[in-house]
Amino acid sequence: MSHESSGASRFDLIVTGGGLTGLALACAVAGAGPRVLLIEQRALESTSAPSFDGRVTAIGRGSRYLLEAIGVWRHLEDDAQPILDIEVGERHSPLIVHYDHREVGGAPLGHIVENRVLRRALLRRIGALAGASLEIAAPDRAVRIERQGEAVAIELASGRAVAAALLAAADGRASPLRDIAGIGVLRWDYEQTGIVATVAHAKAHHGRAFERFFATGPLAMLPMTGRRSSIVWAADNRLARELIALDDHEFALELSDRFADRYGALELAGPRWHYPLSMMQARRYTDRRLALVGDAARAIHPIAGQGWNLALRDVAALAELIVDATRLGLDPGTPSVLERYERWRRFDSLALIGITDGLNRLFANDLLPLRLARELGLGAVERIPPLKRFFMRHAMGLLGDLPRLMRGDAL
Repeated sequence: MSHESSGASRFDLIVTGGGLTGLALACAVAGAGPRVLLIEQRALESTSAPSFDGRVTAIGRGSRYLLEAIGVWRHLEDDAQPILDIEVGERHSPLIVHYDHREVGGAPLGHIVENRVLRRALLRRIGALAGASLEIAAPDRAVRIERQGEAVAIELASGRAVAAALLAAADGRASPLRDIAGIGVLRWDYEQTGIVATVAHAKAHHGRAFERFFATGPLAMLPMTGRRSSIVWAADNRLARELIALDDHEFALELSDRFADRYGALELAGPRWHYPLSMMQARRYTDRRLALVGDAARAIHPIAGQGWNLALRDVAALAELIVDATRLGLDPGTPSVLERYERWRRFDSLALIGITDGLNRLFANDLLPLRLARELGLGAVERIPPLKRFFMRHAMGLLGDLPRLMRGDAL
């Protein structure tokens, strides 16, 4: 199939995958001028909110800057819960680390947003861009892909032929495009299960998030709007099976026990979700005229709530490279552009994988020497303000070689 002979519609970028990451990438690039086609095999939802399913996303300050810059934040700001403080510690230790937003300028450390709110906001921005620099093929899918020397040519199930300088795979952890390109992955099974739920509580949270470490895995309570919090519990598989088998009241009692009745009476305010936890890292993030984005490139442990923030740094880097190339009249799918993307994103990803994996292993071991080492470490962070501010700014996504969007600058 040749894009020259098939009369294919031409784009600068084709994005496959209409999840949160694919939508954000389409918004970022199309909003700056290049022509984008978004392909999603299911119909994109309307802007009306789907029913609440309990799932939320943590958005660091750098990610908020990006969402503001691409015109999405204004559609969700009223429904985003600011994180003003974070308290980290072990249940049986008196030592804690308290991160206070006032120590780094006074703005929130981040926000917690329900996934349905985030998706609705992205779709509103997609709707505003559609028809100008953005086209949507949904429901539709690629049935034939040829990554040629000068372009990517795709035949869609609808019969339409399209072509672009670059193809971005935002099609998830099990990325079909990654497999088609023959990009291998490294995997590690944590032998843990992630349990996610929303709880309502009697006392106000005042914007404070908690993370407690147990030998069986970490447990986080993240503030949501109203008197609600999101629970992210990474439990070893044995404990997880027991927790999943509990009824809602018994599960709430287990939570209350671990948080010492800090919020008063707890009750579940939605369904519980559970999924196996593993690490996945693609051996490379690019191939000929192909870039992996978000979960297609890597998946990390949820211990630090950084998964989508990492994906948005992919979005920001790739969008910047594409926009800069097209404005100069250059081909955004050339090896030099893709090599820059690979270098830019690889180190950040490996560093965060190392941090999340290391924290999970460190706190899962209950040997006395390691317990003492952890207490020394927590105490040092709490007592040394510059070190604490460094960790805070890292968690907020404000350190490193940041793309313009992550600094709040327009493309």
